[in-house]
Amino acid sequence: MCQQNNRFFDNPANIIRYIIPPYYKFYFAFTTGLRVYANFALSKERENMKIEIWSDVMCPFCYIGKRRFEDALQQSGHREQVEIEWKSFQLNPDIKTDPSININQYLADAKGWTLDYAAQLNDHVTQMAAEVGLTYNMDRAIVANSFNAHRFTHLAKKHGLGDAAEEALFKAYFTEGLNMDDNDTLIKLGTGIGLDAAEVKQVLESDVYADEVKYDIAQAQQLGIRGVPFFVMNNKYGVSGAQAVPVFLETIEKSFTEWQQENKKPSLTIIEGESCSPDGDCG
Repeated sequence: MCQQNNRFFDNPANIIRYIIPPYYKFYFAFTTGLRVYANFALSKERENMKIEIWSDVMCPFCYIGKRRFEDALQQSGHREQVEIEWKSFQLNPDIKTDPSININQYLADAKGWTLDYAAQLNDHVTQMAAEVGLTYNMDRAIVANSFNAHRFTHLAKKHGLGDAAEEALFKAYFTEGLNMDDNDTLIKLGTGIGLDAAEVKQVLESDVYADEVKYDIAQAQQLGIRGVPFFVMNNKYGVSGAQAVPVFLETIEKSFTEWQQENKKPSLTIIEGESCSPDGDCG
């Protein structure tokens, strides 16, 4: 699991400054409560069970966790009855986009590690990725702030393409070594999944979906999420990290069984008698 930059969020002033826009400060807790209650109430009426996933495109374990989760969901046989919603999370909101250095150098500088040690850790993650069929080229990964990539995902969610957007972002970052804070790159990724290039450009050149990204991050803080990936199933069960497939499968099955019970339609024993039907037949 990728851990958040604790130095930033340990300062309450930073949480207010970054996550909560000024007009949220006085009623954020109230509106959050309403949304949580609404989500819980709606979950009892949904045709599909909901699974929310908090992630950051820069987190290598998020892509690995996505594959393991997908494997488990496929094995469960419930894929068509599950609604997946991706949520924004930033491991390091203060990171500056710098295409001139790769992720190994960045980690060595930020953590005080040697370059060899940073490369060794990333080699280990690369091997983990290969075990689930993913190709990581960590030496090509560009250090970039992920905020605009999260806004891009929210636009994709509006068009029912949230999962496709996450997949495209992960592949572009970890495999292809593309800059996730570059508008042209995001526009190209958008058209690749079916978004309109002009709409993507318009969003990226504005602050549209900025509040939605900040809300997701604030919601994660309220839930106590300090690292990603983090999966919330049926508003009841949380799975932290890129867990093994059996762990995901067990939690999906448990959540789905309970969701089915909560959404079970009443069965009536009918005693037939004389009546009229909508088509006008009486008897």
